[in-house]
Amino acid sequence: MSSARVDYIAPWWTYWLHQFPHVTLRFQPLDHTFKPQDENYQQSLIFLGCVAAAGLGVNLLCLAIYLSCLCCCRKDEEEEESKKSNSCCVTWAAVAAGLICCVAVGVGFYGNSETNDGVYQLTYSLYNANHTLTGVDSLVTGTVGGMQNGLNEHLSRLGEIFATRGDFVQTLQFMQQMSDNIIKQLLGLPDWEKAKVDLAAIADQTAYVEYYRWLTYLLILILDLVICLAACLGLAKQSRWLLTTMMVCGVLTLILSWASLGADVATAVGTSDFCVAPDKFLMNQTKDVISSDIVHYYLYCSQKLPNPFQQSLTLFQRSLTTMQIQIQGLLQFAVPLFPTAERDLLSIQHLLNNSEASLHQLTALLDCRGLNKDYLDALIGVCYDGVEGLLYLCLFSLLAACAFSVMLCAIPRAWRQIANRDRDYDDIDDGDPFNPQSRRMTSHHSHQGNMHSFCSYSSSMGSQTSLHPPTQAVTNAPLSEYMNQSALFGGNPRYENVPLIGRGSPPPSYSPTMRATYLSMTEDQIRHFGEDFRA
Repeated sequence: MSSARVDYIAPWWTYWLHQFPHVTLRFQPLDHTFKPQDENYQQSLIFLGCVAAAGLGVNLLCLAIYLSCLCCCRKDEEEEESKKSNSCCVTWAAVAAGLICCVAVGVGFYGNSETNDGVYQLTYSLYNANHTLTGVDSLVTGTVGGMQNGLNEHLSRLGEIFATRGDFVQTLQFMQQMSDNIIKQLLGLPDWEKAKVDLAAIADQTAYVEYYRWLTYLLILILDLVICLAACLGLAKQSRWLLTTMMVCGVLTLILSWASLGADVATAVGTSDFCVAPDKFLMNQTKDVISSDIVHYYLYCSQKLPNPFQQSLTLFQRSLTTMQIQIQGLLQFAVPLFPTAERDLLSIQHLLNNSEASLHQLTALLDCRGLNKDYLDALIGVCYDGVEGLLYLCLFSLLAACAFSVMLCAIPRAWRQIANRDRDYDDIDDGDPFNPQSRRMTSHHSHQGNMHSFCSYSSSMGSQTSLHPPTQAVTNAPLSEYMNQSALFGGNPRYENVPLIGRGSPPPSYSPTMRATYLSMTEDQIRHFGEDFRA
């Protein structure tokens, strides 16, 4: 089998992250060796988080300066071109913020998934390695217990049965020596429990933390997307309360983005320090517990390296074979003379067969290929998928910070535009004929007055010689003139439109009833109502 050094090559991004400065909180430089239990090394990772906090401070300071300039340096923006320019600027800023936010959320989902896959592969490998080591301890404990208790008990009874035969007793003593030799070889195997590392507990804790990390980032991604969409909706609807709420949420999300960036960078740098030289760290962690030859054997698993368990397993196999031969001889020669010894001899034979099966399983479990595969899978999961996912999460945090910074710059300008629009609307003169509310009020009063004049006129329609022009003054406003004419012709204005009256426009179209009424009018009446009705 090829060496693990050839199979595992740290990715380039781990070397890049490994080169990040490692400085304590007192600004003392450190080497880049992975030492998670060292206080100074922990401070160097905290320092990276402080750099992200400084970036947050600079970002908030820039936003504060921008908002201060926007509030204090008010310019005259009443001209139409200036308003259109500012509106276009706000629109493009909202579009840019929305696009950046969508890209950030997509990158964040990918990074969160990659990190979760890497951690899952790590925990899966830890469970497999723990299963292997637990199996080795179980086989060793079971075999040693069988030899110390079951075999010695049977040998003691056989010694009483064969007391009159010295050769049989000598054979039993030889088997006792072989049993002690097997126990000695098994106890010489490394005791993994002395390492005081419960891989299953580590895997459980890692999976627990990863679940809540994944869930937290999922909620952050959804929150960023919802805030961005709500801000765009507030800009489109020009809703003040929605823009205010989204501005507060944007500030909180901006702080959260920088905080997550600091945590991700510190975690990525620390993990990269491990990934660059994982063998060195593991050798230092186990040097006082397990022989360096054994650790080296499992980490590299090369055919050029000798198996440190080969001698113990070979002696174990030879001792079992010798004991099985002795039991076969006693079954053949001693049972005919001592029939009561058959039961104990068969029990010993069964015990030796079980021990041989345990030997084969133990040989397979102690082989370096199983644990080395778990080791490589864990490294690939952490250093490839895990660190890559953290880098994507860092990119997500940066993009989210940019998106919400742009959004926080656009919302105050949109607020000013909404305020200017409302102020201009409040400044409209109520007497302005082009004011919709004033137009409705004028139309209502003119309609009532002219309807009264027309009724007075039409009541004496049969006696044209007694007709006199109405004494009520007629307004020259286009809208009142239109309502007079509309009332005269049955109150049906569908043949006329207001903008056409009094502006030299072509004559309107009339219904047959309106034309007949017009032709029956006298010259005085026509002069009274104006020349606009001439066909």
